[in-house]
Amino acid sequence: MSDRALTDEREGAPRPKELGDAKAAHRPGEATHRRYQLADLVEDRSVIVCCGSGGVGKTTVAAAFALEAARRGRRACVVTIDPARRLADALGLDTLTNSPKRIDGPWPGELSALMLDPKGTFDDLVRRYSASSEQAEGILSNRMYRNLTGALSGTQEYMAMEKLYELAEEGSYDIVVVDTPPTRNAIDFIDAPRRLTRFLGHRLFQFLLMPTRAYLRAVSVATQALLRTISKVAGAEIVQDAVTFFQAFEGMEEGFRLRADHMRKLLARRTTAFVLVTSPRADTVDEAGWFADKLNESGLAVEGLVVNRMHPSFTSTPEGSRTQPLPQAPEGSALEALVENLRGYVAVNQREEAALAELVVQVAPSPVARVPLLDIDVTDTDGLGLVADHLFSSDSGGARPTSTALA
Repeated sequence: MSDRALTDEREGAPRPKELGDAKAAHRPGEATHRRYQLADLVEDRSVIVCCGSGGVGKTTVAAAFALEAARRGRRACVVTIDPARRLADALGLDTLTNSPKRIDGPWPGELSALMLDPKGTFDDLVRRYSASSEQAEGILSNRMYRNLTGALSGTQEYMAMEKLYELAEEGSYDIVVVDTPPTRNAIDFIDAPRRLTRFLGHRLFQFLLMPTRAYLRAVSVATQALLRTISKVAGAEIVQDAVTFFQAFEGMEEGFRLRADHMRKLLARRTTAFVLVTSPRADTVDEAGWFADKLNESGLAVEGLVVNRMHPSFTSTPEGSRTQPLPQAPEGSALEALVENLRGYVAVNQREEAALAELVVQVAPSPVARVPLLDIDVTDTDGLGLVADHLFSSDSGGARPTSTALA
């Protein structure tokens, strides 16, 4: 979809598949007519953003969301921002690139995956908004540009947002699932469009975008003296590279600004959902609560909570509505040792549930899925399928014991 088409959409033109009243995103202060589930997000949303602390299995959960979408007949793509190879490992692949890679499997839909290349995405964006191929090559070959795209703070997060926008709007996929960086960096990902808009509007940036002759006339004698001083310290070539870099962007800033505005609107759409991933440890639960607060401050909301690596509740009823008493065993018998072992697992589960209780209330009425601790490493789509089974079962309110539940 073009930038103009998106503008038309925001002005009232027909929008992509919208959610019904019962499946609408629960935003703060809105009522909901029924208890929706994570499966509703997979079936109805066009973007799912998975957020959480590092080391909680966020990448695996994001891949499981995309796999489930493919199993339900949708065209899905999962994107990882993490430079580690976790997504490729989870999908059983050797490598992933900046372009979607199709993954074959026994599902009616499509499953693709990619690993973000910030510099490659930035290069594509420069080519898109350059007035000519000469302007694009002038920027791409500039030494300051090459250094900034690798080292500038926030570049990775902004380019991730750009890649998400590209995939969501080009129409090749029904749903795009994003595996964001750890929580604190995920805030940068969400805030990236606004920060870019603010940077493009800064007076210094506008000043440096002035054509060379106008620039030389506009600067004061003091400023020219300052530039000469900087040139003596850093080298005239470096200063010239900087001036050339900014001036090469002349005429492109409006395209960047418009696209950043559309990215912010993409995150706020009802067809975009934020899913929080955590583990039952106190530190990761606290981090998840902090992120949920930050989302609310941004006018967004957590629409699903996944608690990974839970010890199962062996004493809960299938409906999860009550707890069965532990069996009695004769003192000194072999059965007594088994019951004591079971008692230990029950105590662990109760501690984990107590640690989660406040967070569950904080994100209510969003659905909560508890994925049990597995005794296998998820290294292929079969393992992902097992995770997806736990995530999208008809009642995922509690971690049920399975043959692979303990590790």
